[in-house]
Amino acid sequence: ALTFLALGDWGGLPDPPFVTPREVATAAAMGHTATELGTDFVLALGDNFYYEGVRDEWDPRFQVTPPGRGHPQSSERTCPSVSLCPPMSPCLNVPPKSPPCPSAPCLPLHFPHPYYSLRLHIPGSNSSARLLVLDTVLLCGHTDDFGAEGGPGGPQDAAAATAHLAWLRAQLEAAEGARYVLVAGHYPVWSVAKHGPTPCLLRLLRPLLRRHRVTAYLCGHDHNLQYLEEGGVGYILSGAGNFLEDSRPHEGSVPAGSLRFFFGPPSAPGGFAHVRLEPHKATVTFLEATGRVLHRVTLPPR
Repeated sequence: ALTFLALGDWGGLPDPPFVTPREVATAAAMGHTATELGTDFVLALGDNFYYEGVRDEWDPRFQVTPPGRGHPQSSERTCPSVSLCPPMSPCLNVPPKSPPCPSAPCLPLHFPHPYYSLRLHIPGSNSSARLLVLDTVLLCGHTDDFGAEGGPGGPQDAAAATAHLAWLRAQLEAAEGARYVLVAGHYPVWSVAKHGPTPCLLRLLRPLLRRHRVTAYLCGHDHNLQYLEEGGVGYILSGAGNFLEDSRPHEGSVPAGSLRFFFGPPSAPGGFAHVRLEPHKATVTFLEATGRVLHRVTLPPR
């Protein structure tokens, strides 16, 4: 199978010690899950560095934010004692001047463009999957992750947003033969939580997901775990890497019966999603940072 972990909103804190206990617990659980269930890569779903992002590829936050380093006060550059260094670890091949992690093989941070396409081979078959990674801020505009409710106010560069949408349409057409098509971005299409559905994505993205029989859309932004199904598309929200919030003010804003799973108790230690693509089925497993399976759903090939 082809497997990966999906995690959003895991970006630490801007001041020492730069990490939170929930972030560290989630990173450790992801490492154990990678060993037990397999993981070919980690899909980061945005809000990777709270609160202001990074300046450039040499920003020290690449070294101090990641919870894969062991104790947050430690100066040692260590990886978890598992076979995976998630891209929240200091073992990133970014910045290039950094020495590699000595204790385990690590995955490089792959960010070739604000939006991009990956063609993925499903082992043991002639089948492929397509992963289309979007820049939803470029498409829809900026909104404060902790601000008042309400969607983004519109793209800063309308021409760039139009070009992004044209690229997406072309990529979806080109992926017609793929066994699975997954689309990922930061803002949700559907969500029952604080931010709720994103009007811009409902208008621009949802019709494309349905028309092209996309398997699933993955996102973060709301600080919880959710699974919804609507129009033949699965909606995977994984935003529980650093904060958790359990209010559901937008339950009436999603289609009736679409919400299948929700998890966000503030006392919980975090969580993430594991996706497994096989020739005849896709399996999405939501896990708490304790390793406990919270919810599992099987999706058919296209």
